[in-house]
Amino acid sequence: MFTGIIEETGWIRGIKRGSHSCVLDIKASQVLKNTREGDSIAVNGVCLTVTHLSWDGFCADVMHETLDRSSLKNVHTGDPVNLERAVALGGRMGGHIVSGHIDGTGVITRIRKDDIAVWLTISAETKLTDYIVEKGSVALDGISLTVAWVNNREFGVSVIPHTYQVTALSHKGIGEVVNIETDIIGKYVEKLLSVREKGRSGALTSEKLAEYGFL
Repeated sequence: MFTGIIEETGWIRGIKRGSHSCVLDIKASQVLKNTREGDSIAVNGVCLTVTHLSWDGFCADVMHETLDRSSLKNVHTGDPVNLERAVALGGRMGGHIVSGHIDGTGVITRIRKDDIAVWLTISAETKLTDYIVEKGSVALDGISLTVAWVNNREFGVSVIPHTYQVTALSHKGIGEVVNIETDIIGKYVEKLLSVREKGRSGALTSEKLAEYGFL
């Protein structure tokens, strides 16, 4: 689990591509502290497992499903990437709950300055915008941001100077792809409601909560 508060910008220094997978070699520093092989690091919002550690970076495998759903299939050597270690119990929850499981991708269609802020407009499929709400949270390339407005095909976010400067967003231009993870709470609520509406025996009801001592 992650918070969407990026710890540092790393760099892709090597890619070993398979037929439907790849191994990323990422140069980093901050996220290596107290990290061991087998730990999770979010790379542009994608939860990856560290398979090899060195003094100045780490390697991670990227499977077929992850390549299909995320923008990692488009990365090249030298590209910057946002990095965040999994949240530690007892740590500050500065952003929102981010699972590192990408729902899909969007495309930057507009970038404009607004005094010190930078506005980004993102185009995305309806299956993603349905889970995005105004003043709710969304993770773009792993960055926790607040949604300013949304319609069926686009949404906008206003990025503060600090976030824009210390993440890979500052390297993105119009037409570039970003990873999108919508708010996980909304997805769980929809699932529970749909199960209840279908009348399945496993539906969550007040009776069931009382049966197990929650009420």
